Amino acid sequence: MKKYSLIFICLSFSFLFSQQENRLFWDGGDWRRAEQLGNHNPEMVYRIKAAYVNGVLDGRLYYYLKAWEAQSEFADSLYSETIDYLSTRELVRSLDNFYKDPLHVYVPVPSAMLVANMYAEQIPMQVIDAYIKQTKFWINKLILDLSEEDLKELLDSKVEKHLDKEKD
Repeated sequence: MKKYSLIFICLSFSFLFSQQENRLFWDGGDWRRAEQLGNHNPEMVYRIKAAYVNGVLDGRLYYYLKAWEAQSEFADSLYSETIDYLSTRELVRSLDNFYKDPLHVYVPVPSAMLVANMYAEQIPMQVIDAYIKQTKFWINKLILDLSEEDLKELLDSKVEKHLDKEKD
């Protein structure tokens, strides 16, 4: 009975503390922490990272298909970036290299996945650098907005803003 109580208390504390962070994405810090989660076992670390990458790709495909069902042209324009140019193993390796740069630690993993594919497709460096700079700007703005507003309020205001644009 004590064992289950201890597990419940630990889970409760982890849930409470995770809710206070306003986390939306894995970023470079989380990517690096996969080493600890996998006990520095290269195979386990790869599995953790590959599972995340495949989850992002699966989620992207799911929402593309949902959007395509409603408005195919909109879905095609929204999901026009190539994000599956690399194999999972190549993508994990590329993300490992990307996050070696301490300046990239705040870039969300989904954005870093786009950058990795841009490198692989040999997109000009000035385009890649501009994308990284723009990503850092919007993620910093989002974090600032989250510190000033409740997450639900922020998302509601963004939905309202986009609904107003559609009316125009």
